[in-house]
Amino acid sequence: MAKQKQKTDPNYKVIAENRRARFDYAIEEDIECGIVLEGSEVKSLRAGGANIAESYAAVEDGELWLINSYIAPYEQAKAFKHEERRRRKLLVSRKELSNLWAATQRKGMTLVPLVLYFNHKGRAKLKIGIAKGKKIHDKRETQAKRDWSRQKQRLLKDHS
Repeated sequence: MAKQKQKTDPNYKVIAENRRARFDYAIEEDIECGIVLEGSEVKSLRAGGANIAESYAAVEDGELWLINSYIAPYEQAKAFKHEERRRRKLLVSRKELSNLWAATQRKGMTLVPLVLYFNHKGRAKLKIGIAKGKKIHDKRETQAKRDWSRQKQRLLKDHS
């Protein structure tokens, strides 16, 4: 008998997720991009110390940057410590970069980090979304839909 392939990839690991992004923004498209990191930052990410909730991405001087993301300091790094909230360069193709720049120049579009993770090859990747900010009534509508679907599930569960 042949061995069955593992269902989960041992290298794939979600480090940080911006759960609030989908509530505050209407995500139109998402793009996977690489991130330039120092050695102590990678070690810290493997330990799971990161936060991208308050961060955003921006195109400046023909480059894509992740601004205000937090990577916890790595305690074992004595001489080569990293700055916790430094600007980190994001890696995308030239075509994607021009598309992102065009999208941010349109009214109300912004680049929101969604998920920071290690892919199946063990490389740190960031998924960013091209998003439009939601108004208060849109957020209420989203909340009402979520509440109704929850209530509907309860009703269906009770009647079965």
